[in-house]
Amino acid sequence: MEAQPTADPRGTVETVFRIESPRIIAAVTRIVRDVGIAEELAQDALVAALEQWPRDGVPDNPGAWLMTTARHRAVDLVRRRENYARKLQEIGRDLSDVAPPEQPTDPDDIDDDLLRLVFTACHPVLSPEARIALTLRLLGGLTTAEIARAFLVPEPTVAQRIVRAKRTLAARNVAFEVPYGPDREARLGSVLDVIYLIFNEGYAATAGDDLLRPGLCEDALRLARVLSALMPKEPEVHGLTALLEFQASRTAARTGPHGEPVLLKDQDRSRWNRLLIARGITSLTRADATATGVPGPYALQAAIAACHAHAYTYEETDWRRIATLYGLLAARAPSPVVELNRAVAVSMAEGPAPALDIVDALSAVPALRDYHLLPSVRGDLLTRLGRTAEARAEFERAAALARNEREREMLEERARECG
Repeated sequence: MEAQPTADPRGTVETVFRIESPRIIAAVTRIVRDVGIAEELAQDALVAALEQWPRDGVPDNPGAWLMTTARHRAVDLVRRRENYARKLQEIGRDLSDVAPPEQPTDPDDIDDDLLRLVFTACHPVLSPEARIALTLRLLGGLTTAEIARAFLVPEPTVAQRIVRAKRTLAARNVAFEVPYGPDREARLGSVLDVIYLIFNEGYAATAGDDLLRPGLCEDALRLARVLSALMPKEPEVHGLTALLEFQASRTAARTGPHGEPVLLKDQDRSRWNRLLIARGITSLTRADATATGVPGPYALQAAIAACHAHAYTYEETDWRRIATLYGLLAARAPSPVVELNRAVAVSMAEGPAPALDIVDALSAVPALRDYHLLPSVRGDLLTRLGRTAEARAEFERAAALARNEREREMLEERARECG
């Protein structure tokens, strides 16, 4: 691979590693059969790149360089093990037969290693919280702090979950595979939750200078499409896929020229991606066609997103239907965040006063104590009620809680607009 000069080789290393680390960890796990060791080997490749690229230049294909380095170290590790011969017999093939690292050329290609990694990290031997934290770390490349923010729990708690999860998988000798039959069904719920959390982190980053992290959205959407192909009779898989297609369709309109957030009511809907909306409608139709009872949480959220997609202007939005769907969702999968979203829909369908009652009832919920969107929504409702002094205080509180710089700036601007 030919080396290329670059002004910021260290930044290039970190950026490329962030993008490629899930695929590297997945490929190395297939060799060493241990996600903890695979992550360490991927980190070794990162260290090697930090040493060599600033000195020798960035390789022509930096992702392949990292993959090759990590895989070589994995093979060396296996060869050093005293039971190497027995491992080869169990694997059933020589390591030289392992396919060389490949760079995906089509985003819709099924990446079996990534899928195996998702299902392995979501194994029932782990708690639901540990499954999600581990997969966000391995598949999404999120830091412990970012995962903690997504969970609304302390950072040390997430760090302990990840460490214990990797130890448990190794101690229980969990197979690196996509399960079949009842095992697949048992693990599907947490897999869908993980994919949705990854997408959300890309759609509205919890911290940092940028609101969007498109790579995470693309990974989550691709994994959802892969699952849809593997599980054509599972309505919630289609529901999640539809939801992500609809959400992704708005990406280009969600930020302004300088990266600032653009609220839904202010978005230029001509910039919404109609191809993704059409794909969302197709997936939602499949979810409805395969459902046998009350729609699941993801199918309901996709139906809400479809209401927005069908409205060509903010004023044309069918808020009463959205409020009804949120009511069904709250009954099917109750959570403080769902209730907060229901309050927004109620405010548009019935006015800000009844919605404020819902929001005030959420103020005592511990999980939302540091959640910036609670005072943000309350500030919006108070503004519409003409209580501007109280609204300004709520926007200021929301800005103080926001970890994303773009969101913080927007909330500070809204506080100033209150006078």
